[in-house]
Amino acid sequence: MKRLILVPLLAGVVLAAHAQASSYVDNARVVRVEPQYERVNVPRQECRSEWVTETRRVGRRDAGAVVIGAVTGAVVGHQFGRGQGREAATAIGAVVGALAGDNMANRNRWDHHEQVPREVTTCRTVDEVQSRVVAYQVTYEHEGRHFTTVMNENPGPYVQVRVSVDLVTR
Repeated sequence: MKRLILVPLLAGVVLAAHAQASSYVDNARVVRVEPQYERVNVPRQECRSEWVTETRRVGRRDAGAVVIGAVTGAVVGHQFGRGQGREAATAIGAVVGALAGDNMANRNRWDHHEQVPREVTTCRTVDEVQSRVVAYQVTYEHEGRHFTTVMNENPGPYVQVRVSVDLVTR
């Protein structure tokens, strides 16, 4: 029984040794290297700044009139209603009084118009197409025959090749 298992195992070892003996590594001369390119879109931001002139109304506003109007409106509004209605009337009176005080005090307060410079930056995306090397098509010569393959890197003047020798039976 042990001999039956040992025979196939021994045959496998002999075949593996024969396979290793029938191949070897050799150098082949590189004949041509052609870079393989890929076109890639690379977007980028292009910005520019410019100065524009704005027209603004300038002047001083009187805040004291707003306060006096709000207090007066609250006192007048407090005279009307009862309970929660009185609170609502007071609040409404304060708002109406503040608006009236602002309107009367600041009616013609804007002194003049003024030109004010301001920087404005505008940007846009510009597509830039670039070519990148993604591989190399390599043609090499071994024993008078030419072979072509694609490689990730430029191999230089020589490449290593594995040469196998097999028996041809007729």
